[in-house]
Amino acid sequence: MDAPTTNRYRGDFVAWVGGCGFIGEGRGAPISPHSHYAIQLVIGAPTGLRVQFGRRAQWQSCPAALVPSRATHSIDVNDCEWSAVLFIEPETPEGKALSSRLQGGLEVLDADLVAASAKRLDRAWRIEKSYDAVKAVCLQLVQDISQTTLREPSDPRVLAAVEYIRQRVDQTVLLSEVAEAANLSPGRFRHLFVEETGMPLRTYLLWRRLLHVWTLLMQGETLSTAAHAAGFADSAHLSRTARSMFGLAPSALQMNGPLSARSRMPQHHLG
Repeated sequence: MDAPTTNRYRGDFVAWVGGCGFIGEGRGAPISPHSHYAIQLVIGAPTGLRVQFGRRAQWQSCPAALVPSRATHSIDVNDCEWSAVLFIEPETPEGKALSSRLQGGLEVLDADLVAASAKRLDRAWRIEKSYDAVKAVCLQLVQDISQTTLREPSDPRVLAAVEYIRQRVDQTVLLSEVAEAANLSPGRFRHLFVEETGMPLRTYLLWRRLLHVWTLLMQGETLSTAAHAAGFADSAHLSRTARSMFGLAPSALQMNGPLSARSRMPQHHLG
């Protein structure tokens, strides 16, 4: 298990099909150079963001940046009032569009491109304190930047499979089992699932487990409890997996922002 740090990122987590994001504030040293599977969109508000592409490159000050999948990079949000870090699964339509555009390189985004979204995100997070509102702004921002249109799964067979997976997030789920729940052959189901969700089943299963962890942490569960509830052997296994997908371990963040506070209130349910 990762040792806790003195100055950790404090904030909240939101998720959608094929992506997720952290929004919060924190002080401390820049994140060490790392790489991960997800494409990353980072915004520093209102100013103060710095990014480094590669291990020894010059730091660049910018309002926002896109980092391609598997690229070594570092970010510094120490001088930001708050920041948002969004992760986009590369196999989704949004991820494919961004990967094609980035071609493995960092893209610094213009202030005009993200200023309005940053203001809406700030309001949704700090004033409205609404999970659904924050999620909606993040989704719209990803669509705008990737120039794609959101397409949620609609085929009832895939929706039945998604529900089957949701109820077994702490278990090992086989392709044959999910295909049977959808009343399809494994081969036909595999093709349909990718067509509807933009992700292979194996990747989707891992995303669901990791998203379940962050949701439980927002609700006040311990790291160990969340790891076991999502089917990880222990918190160390969870940390290794989270690092490969997001570049950081769950222990590096404190889920105590306004959305987390609301999620811990009696009778409150996340959207």
